[in-house]
Amino acid sequence: MGDTVLYMSMSLDGYIAGPNETDDNGLGDGGDRLHEWVFPPEGAVNTRIVEEFMSTGAVVAGRGTFEPAQGWDGDHHDGVPIWVLSRRPVPAWASSMPLVTYTNDIAEAFREARRAAGDQDVLVHGAATAQRAIAAGLLDQIEIHLVPVLLGGGRRLFEASSHRPTELERIRALSGEGGVVHLRYRLRY
Repeated sequence: MGDTVLYMSMSLDGYIAGPNETDDNGLGDGGDRLHEWVFPPEGAVNTRIVEEFMSTGAVVAGRGTFEPAQGWDGDHHDGVPIWVLSRRPVPAWASSMPLVTYTNDIAEAFREARRAAGDQDVLVHGAATAQRAIAAGLLDQIEIHLVPVLLGGGRRLFEASSHRPTELERIRALSGEGGVVHLRYRLRY
């Protein structure tokens, strides 16, 4: 069985989105800079990382990530199933997406995503989803794509987090093109 892995781009000052984040400005002011290394990936290392997360067998995402992205048109990559954590009902525009399941039960979402992914990893999206998964002991790994920019404000990955202190074991550090550093950690519960 694969691992559940959060992939998250972050500024050097710790922000995953810039200031003034709204539905129409999903990454906040300047937040697009955090993902420039992905579209298209620059060079061999960054391409390897993109191929890695695009070869996962399922996705678990928070509503706040899924809905502003218009649900990736119902197909994040290669027809893998997507579980969306939400306390709200499925919006009408997403209700006809056959690969998408809305639930508020994080344990169920992770269990079903793992089952669907088989030996492949599960891609985890969203800060709140990551925090809930850590609190529930469901997240196996965190991969931070540290981008050489200072956003000066915005949303932090673990801001207002209520989970207990959790030790991490670094299992990989790769220097990517454009100054991005890819850091992977295993959580030790």
